[in-house]
Amino acid sequence: MNWNKIFNVLLWVAVVGVAGFTVGKYFFLKPKFIVGEEAPSFSAVTSGGETLKLADLKGNIVLLDFWGSWCGPCRMENPKTNRLLKAFREKHGNGGPAFLVVGIGIEENEQSWQRAIANDGLDWSYQILDKATSLRFFDSPVANIYGVKQIPTKYLINEKGIIVKVNPTAEEIEKYLDQHFR
Repeated sequence: MNWNKIFNVLLWVAVVGVAGFTVGKYFFLKPKFIVGEEAPSFSAVTSGGETLKLADLKGNIVLLDFWGSWCGPCRMENPKTNRLLKAFREKHGNGGPAFLVVGIGIEENEQSWQRAIANDGLDWSYQILDKATSLRFFDSPVANIYGVKQIPTKYLINEKGIIVKVNPTAEEIEKYLDQHFR
């Protein structure tokens, strides 16, 4: 029995398996929509109890931010989003189109979500609890529409309702806003 040959075959099987898994995972987690597509509308109830329809926000630049109180990377992004929103308000005030942030909480626990909003000082235009209808986190209405399978996931939508950036960094959002509001 040639152990060297067996080892090489097993090594190749492992490499092909890992590569297949990595490629499959990439395509599974890839955002459902791309730049240039129209953002699908949805209707949801905000933390303030009002009904929000994404279509009603046309005419404004909107950042959809899918996040969770339990998600470390999301919580690390929240201060950056707060700074962006504050800087935009200071530069542009209330004239013309607004920059609105719609936070969509992927949660199972409403109290944790409310506590995270308060602790992170989220002064965002709208907060929506996209609570799972099953025991799976991402099996919730708005997350399903947008095909969200990991968080944070972000979509920057222009005033015409077209997606202009998918998972942009705070710097990319700031650059877009600065170019758009000269």
